[in-house]
Amino acid sequence: MGTATAARGGRKPASLRTLWAIAKSPELGLSDDDLHAVVYRETGKESMRKLTQGEINALARVLQNMKDGASRNAYTKRTDTGGDPRTEKQRRKIYALTGILGWNNDSRRVNGFVKRITGVDRLEWLTPGQCEKVIEALKAMVARQEAKKGAGV
Repeated sequence: MGTATAARGGRKPASLRTLWAIAKSPELGLSDDDLHAVVYRETGKESMRKLTQGEINALARVLQNMKDGASRNAYTKRTDTGGDPRTEKQRRKIYALTGILGWNNDSRRVNGFVKRITGVDRLEWLTPGQCEKVIEALKAMVARQEAKKGAGV
C-alpha cells in the first residue's frame, strides 16, 4: 500500500495517451497541430516526448478544462436551429427581438422568459401559438424600451 499511486488516491498519472484522448474527444476535436499549439503555449516545448510528468498532468488539466468549457458552451447555444420546423421563422424573430433587448448572450435568460410566458422550458419546444405569445410580449418590451429612450430617461 506504500506505492505512489495509492498515495494519490488510486488515480494513475496522466500519460501522452491521455492527452491525445482528451484532445480528440468529440467535445474538443482538436487537430494534431492544435494539440501541439496548446502544448507549446503551456510548456514552451515543441515535442510532447520531452514533457515531464508534471507538465503532462498540468496539460491534462488544461485540456480537461477546455473540454468541460466546450460542453457547457454546447448547452448554452442558440436554439433557432433544430426544434419544430414550423416555428423556425418565429424563433428567429424571437432571437431578433431578444437581441434588441441585449439578451442573446444568455440563453438561460431567453429560456427563463419563455418559461414564464408559456410554461415551456425551452424555446425550441414551443408550438406556433406559444411562439406568437412570446413574440407579442417581446414586441411590447421593445416598444417600452424605445419609449424610454425617446423620453430621454
